[in-house]
Amino acid sequence: MALDHALLVALSEQPASGADLTRRFERSLGFFWSATHQQIYRTLARMEAQDWLTATEVTHTDRPTTKVYAVSPAGRAALAAWLGEPSVTEPSRSDLAVKMRGASFGDRDAVLAVVRDALADHLARLEHYRFLEARDHPDPSALTGLELDQHLVLRGGIRLEEFWVAWLTDYLEAHR
Repeated sequence: MALDHALLVALSEQPASGADLTRRFERSLGFFWSATHQQIYRTLARMEAQDWLTATEVTHTDRPTTKVYAVSPAGRAALAAWLGEPSVTEPSRSDLAVKMRGASFGDRDAVLAVVRDALADHLARLEHYRFLEARDHPDPSALTGLELDQHLVLRGGIRLEEFWVAWLTDYLEAHR
């Protein structure tokens, strides 16, 4: 997936400025696709030049003028075409898993410290995802359309974090 498609999805949900998109990537989209603000701004400019986006300048009294981007008809067509293409799930590549497997060949205590740090990161992410779910989707049975899709992707993130927490916990408990 190119950053273009992640931005098309985000802007289909709601038109936004580059700064708004950067914040949205930090809060939600970034859990599944990461991008720096420089990458976002470069990609927005290219997508606007390709006529996938329209930009409206918004003047402010207290800060510089900003551009608010929206998906154009050509962008909607490009997104629709991409959504219908087969997806390739990335094979699992984890340097942490390789370190865990190779712990017998080095400093096991150092590997265990790395695993503990990773576990703390995954626990924090899991807690945050559960907070978002409780805050944004208190009654999942009532969701439809876009809100249902957003919730189901968040549930996928929760399940991935639950997997990591369980696996890393198992590893640490086995090496007590």
